[in-house]
Amino acid sequence: MGLRINDTAPDFTAETTQGEIHFHDWIKDSYAVLFSHPKNFTPVCTTELGYMAGLAPEFAKRNAKIIGISVDPVESHDKWKADIKTATGHEVDYPLIGDRDLKIAKLYDMLPAEAGDTSEGRTPADNATVRSVFIIGPDKKVKLTITYPMTTGRNFDEILRAIDSIQLTAKHQVATPAQWKQGEDVIITAAVSDEDATQRFGGFERVLPYLRKTKQPAN
Repeated sequence: MGLRINDTAPDFTAETTQGEIHFHDWIKDSYAVLFSHPKNFTPVCTTELGYMAGLAPEFAKRNAKIIGISVDPVESHDKWKADIKTATGHEVDYPLIGDRDLKIAKLYDMLPAEAGDTSEGRTPADNATVRSVFIIGPDKKVKLTITYPMTTGRNFDEILRAIDSIQLTAKHQVATPAQWKQGEDVIITAAVSDEDATQRFGGFERVLPYLRKTKQPAN
């Protein structure tokens, strides 16, 4: 069965471009964004890793660590990083996990058990489902998962937006509406009474009997 929201993110030990990590220990009390790639030296993924490198300060502002994973070995990652810098102008300073035996891809249900135990001889098409993003909280629970096709580059600005929402709604009893961005109105959850909402948020607008909006509380 695949990973679901609020499941504990599987822990693992792996070699990375920054040495061996124990995943849960590496996360510590931060949020983590784990994003996966079917193969090194592929065009779409090259642009993605570079864009993420450019966004690294924005993730850091949100106490969110970023880490990539490809089924290829670490020594291949180190070579790929030069191409990423050439293509995007960004240096990849976050860790990239080597998963040559496919263990982590299987652990996160991105490849089936029968996929074998080596990345050798596998094409990007063989690993097409290793194109997921996982947001994991400090409690080591999965907060969000998105999987993309190989031909569609990922929107990492959306991942930042999602982290903003996840962190805000974890602190306050609110939800965020469609297309919400930082600073816009939020929705008061059903668990908050009208009286409590007025006291906590200073008032609200009732759009529908079950839909109440208010100003975004300070995060």
